[in-house]
Amino acid sequence: MSEDDREPRNRPREGDDVQAADSTHTDPNAGPTGDEQARTDRRELSRAERDLLRRIDPGRTAVTIAAVILVLIASSLLPWIGSASGVEILLGQADPALDVGLLPRLFSVNATLVGVLLGAIALISRRWALAWVAGMAAIIVSFEGVIAIWSRQTAPVGGPSWGLVLAALCMIVLAVQWLRIVLTRPG
Repeated sequence: MSEDDREPRNRPREGDDVQAADSTHTDPNAGPTGDEQARTDRRELSRAERDLLRRIDPGRTAVTIAAVILVLIASSLLPWIGSASGVEILLGQADPALDVGLLPRLFSVNATLVGVLLGAIALISRRWALAWVAGMAAIIVSFEGVIAIWSRQTAPVGGPSWGLVLAALCMIVLAVQWLRIVLTRPG
């Protein structure tokens, strides 16, 4: 038996290229290489960074928004037009003699959808995109509220009551608060 026959076959001999032997031998149970691990880490960091950029931290403003949403809900129980409450206008159950019209109804629906529902969802999810949509929609609904008040100023019966004015003010405050959150986003 010669010296060459006594050495194990997978062990490199003197003068062989050690790197070539190592590169052809891969262990299927071994973990990722350094380059693969670095790419995986970069992907995870990028994903975490994107997730952070999509989120908002409203801080103390969240308490203000939640309180204004509660006041908006309470204002729907107050009289909006004559003696008709906001809930009656929303459900279309107001006295027909009041001739409520389209603008107060539109404002009541949009204030409920945007001010209460969308605002609560944006506050709970803390997503920047939802906060942005809530802010932009609140601006539009605020204008609807002011126009609804104005349209009732000239009505012969049932002018605007303080519940409608309070609801419009709530929507203005919500618009300002959402815009403060959206515009102070870092980066």
